[in-house]
Amino acid sequence: MKAIETVNLTKYYGKNRGIDCVNLCVGEGDFFGFIGPNGAGKSTTIRTLLGLISPTGGSGTVLGCDIEKNHMEILSQIGYLPSEAMFYNGMRVRDILSYSARLHKKDCREEAERLCERLELDTSRRVDELSLGNRKKVGIVCALQHKPRLYILDEPTSGLDPLMQREFYALLTERNREGATVFLSSHVLSEIGRYCKHAAVIRDGKILASDSVEKLGHTGVKRVTLQGAQTLPEISGAKNITAENGAVSFLYAGSPKDLLSSLAAVSFEDFTVTDPDLDEVFMHYYAKEEN
Repeated sequence: MKAIETVNLTKYYGKNRGIDCVNLCVGEGDFFGFIGPNGAGKSTTIRTLLGLISPTGGSGTVLGCDIEKNHMEILSQIGYLPSEAMFYNGMRVRDILSYSARLHKKDCREEAERLCERLELDTSRRVDELSLGNRKKVGIVCALQHKPRLYILDEPTSGLDPLMQREFYALLTERNREGATVFLSSHVLSEIGRYCKHAAVIRDGKILASDSVEKLGHTGVKRVTLQGAQTLPEISGAKNITAENGAVSFLYAGSPKDLLSSLAAVSFEDFTVTDPDLDEVFMHYYAKEEN
């Protein structure tokens, strides 16, 4: 059984596009990243998967349950963190955590205490007194304390400082090793590259690519840097050209033979050819779609 599976899942808001023919396949036990810029359709996809909004077309299942017919069963089995968690003002953190646990019909006090200690969350505070980062921590504990089989997390690290981001991913990695499936959306590409096994790239409501993170990174694009070069003649396949600190750097997608032929006419002291970082790799997917 797949943890998440969609077939041509589509959502329009009137005439406005939400997502269009989204096909996803997330295996049980996977750590799956859902990558895209703001407005790409990540949140719409997640809300449609959870039955919080109805699809315009297509179909989907979560943990074997139909997203339209069985959305209440889906919500009872997962840990969900929305991009912007909202709570009742005036409630103390411990009461919110207790309320969330009762919704799942579980006694989560021991696990909640452990999570709050690791995330340095004060449960005696009122939620409306908390910073954005601490409100995010409340949402994280609500999503994790009942130890579900599947975590669906929408931009989970926004608002967290770097130390808490690292601790949060340590928690997710532990849960994943125990067999849970993690599906998270993000536009922070370094996070996806560091923690996820598979990923899908979405833009303008459409999936551009979906594969293992390792294979997605093998686009054939290279980062070429020419030390001591001040200018660069036009090279077919060269993109994102920058010139600074006495060096010219660019992304190149093309024949190595053609590159060497073009560089023969350029004056430079030394050069390197390396794999681009993950941010540049996924920008390559976006640029390819625009072309």
